[in-house]
Amino acid sequence: MRDALPDLAAAGVAVVGISPDDISQQKKFDDRHGLGFPLLSDGDHRIAESYGVWGEKKMYGKTFMGIVRSAFLIDEAGNLAATGYKISPKNTVPTLMKWLA
Repeated sequence: MRDALPDLAAAGVAVVGISPDDISQQKKFDDRHGLGFPLLSDGDHRIAESYGVWGEKKMYGKTFMGIVRSAFLIDEAGNLAATGYKISPKNTVPTLMKWLA
């Protein structure tokens, strides 16, 4: 995502990340990866639940609740213009660019 920020900005897209991690964890992540866009903390996962992305996940035979990686394009009026659920990090930017085309 970071490398595509100039192209997304040229297309009028502002990128924001949201996760249930607290602000200090997000800062460490941003410091490590140099994201270049804001991260918002959703510690009580109210936003995730409202977007339908807080759900059951399985890893190494264990089941737990967590974020279902997703991407959303929200238009100038605040309406969902496009949604992508269970999207992989490597497919996020190509998918956004298709939505913008």
